[in-house]
Amino acid sequence: MDRRVLLASGLSLIADQALAQPPKAPDHEPSYPASGKAEAYSRGELVNKVSDFFGVGAEAAGAVIAKVFKDNGNPTGYIAGEEGSAAITIGLRYGKGLLYMKNRQPETVYWQGPSVGWDLGGNASRVFTLCYGLNEPREIYQRFPGVEGSAYLVGGMGVNYQRGDEITLAPIRAGVGLRLGANLGYLAYSRKRNLLPF
Repeated sequence: MDRRVLLASGLSLIADQALAQPPKAPDHEPSYPASGKAEAYSRGELVNKVSDFFGVGAEAAGAVIAKVFKDNGNPTGYIAGEEGSAAITIGLRYGKGLLYMKNRQPETVYWQGPSVGWDLGGNASRVFTLCYGLNEPREIYQRFPGVEGSAYLVGGMGVNYQRGDEITLAPIRAGVGLRLGANLGYLAYSRKRNLLPF
């Protein structure tokens, strides 16, 4: 090919590129995938929910919530349910509730687990569990070890912490019965009720 023709073709191509219109900017911001972080609940939202759930005053609910928020911050979900437990050194606990997360449908959750320790008695409780680090409902379905000290004397309210992977659960319990002691165990959360707690 003649050098002059090749040079003219190259210059023509460069001129076309230089005169081309720059791409038009989009009229709206492009959408990016979500970070995967669940939206958190505020302290005010949960004081009202705990107060309504347990049938206690906002002041009593606020005192419990303040302690948990101070330790862990704002939760991304909560479970509202009921459970029963009994122990003579070795204990068993079974429960059922609904898992709530913002912008998601409530999901039924079961939990069960054994415990061992200096522990005697039984109780039935309403349980309001704050969930930290939970970004998807499916992440709740695992075992959560925890250490619990219980002192239910006809009525009362208490909190303990359970941790698994990067998720922390803070069950708030208000129950009736007679239970005294401290135990070590775990709770396994599942989609279906399991009679065997192991």
